Amino acid sequence: MGRVDGKVAFITGAARGQGRSHALRLAEEGADIIALDMCRPLTSARYNLASPLDLADTAREIRALGRRVAAFEADVRDDCALRKAFEAGVGEIGPVDIVIANAGVALFAVDEAYDAWQDTIDINLTGVFNTMEIVVPSMIDRGAGGSIVLTSSTAGLRGVLGPSRAALGYVASKHGVVGLMRSYANILAPHSIRVNSVHPSAVKTPMLTAASMTAFLEANPQISAGFTTPMPIDVLDSRDVSNAVLYLVSDEGRYVTGTTLPIDGGRTNKN
Repeated sequence: MGRVDGKVAFITGAARGQGRSHALRLAEEGADIIALDMCRPLTSARYNLASPLDLADTAREIRALGRRVAAFEADVRDDCALRKAFEAGVGEIGPVDIVIANAGVALFAVDEAYDAWQDTIDINLTGVFNTMEIVVPSMIDRGAGGSIVLTSSTAGLRGVLGPSRAALGYVASKHGVVGLMRSYANILAPHSIRVNSVHPSAVKTPMLTAASMTAFLEANPQISAGFTTPMPIDVLDSRDVSNAVLYLVSDEGRYVTGTTLPIDGGRTNKN
């Protein structure tokens, strides 16, 4: 029997990277998945975002694990589209027990767009708020409790990035996610709905390995220095984060709420 057997998880940013990893890890442990991603270009992004084919691959891999999946293309900034996708997913798969608000961007670039600040805030922070506001009422009405994990970053606990519109927007958005998490944890505790945030250091995903990110870090070596960890690791694998997410949404973490969980090789604790 899996650790989340029979549960339904709603995951944003599920087409690739950490989102896909979370979806597959939970599916391995018995969850059915409602997967969502924007799957279209963003003008301010200097790297390729996830595509419809990426989302289809996520769905295919979940089905290969013997679990049900409903996949939708929707932008977390668009609360109407997000609601439509959520309701369609619940209609197909069933009511949601687990939410992973993972959709996010890192628009760092040497030639960053002026819109990088606003797009980062809109996706990384407002998108999380939209997700919560759309999904949470159904969890309360159902009365079966649940668990919610918001994806932040070590940059949500420390002022490690900048100066650039994109980098400062990233730090601000990821700090904002912590505020949402703490507030919702208090609001939802009487309903036995737990809310936590995860704070990975650098994770090997297409967002991190993009040429635009590499060039930005090379041009700003002081930022690269902030990525170093006391433990002898370079970057995390997405599965390292997914294992932490699994703990938080499983019964093993049934009394854990309102916490910021770093997965960072000691980086947050570093002087």
